[in-house]
Amino acid sequence: MTTLPQLLEEDMQQVDDALCDLLKQAEATTALVIDKGGFLIAHQGDSRRFDLTTIAALASGAYMANQTIANLIHENNFDSVYQQGETFSMFVLCIDENCLLVVIFAARLGVGIVKYFATPAARKIAVQIQRAHDRDPEAGFDLSELNVADTESLFRKKRN
Repeated sequence: MTTLPQLLEEDMQQVDDALCDLLKQAEATTALVIDKGGFLIAHQGDSRRFDLTTIAALASGAYMANQTIANLIHENNFDSVYQQGETFSMFVLCIDENCLLVVIFAARLGVGIVKYFATPAARKIAVQIQRAHDRDPEAGFDLSELNVADTESLFRKKRN
């Protein structure tokens, strides 16, 4: 089963543009697109300050735990998670059935403004991921099955 379609350079450019716009509009520090397994797909913003790979894994875990809580209280879905800190806060929003948007922002900013701009950014990213899927529904992969010791099958030359 594939969870992520094959993303071409044009797809990644659209995702990066959506993340850059979000950072500018919300005055956020860092934005990530991750899959629900916790794998980092794309990021923009300050990546030197944070361990993005670990944040991706833990943010996914927090989101999935939140979904379990939703089920326990007979709620179909909680579509976001908000973690408030003293210096930085984090907002995680569902993009689609397989991906999440993670926004790290200064704690002095209100989560409302971040959510306001994150929602349309998530929609833009979802549209691009759907376009990638529609382009070739059979091409894709499940990142949790990736063999990091042998990534040759994942990286191929771009067709002209």
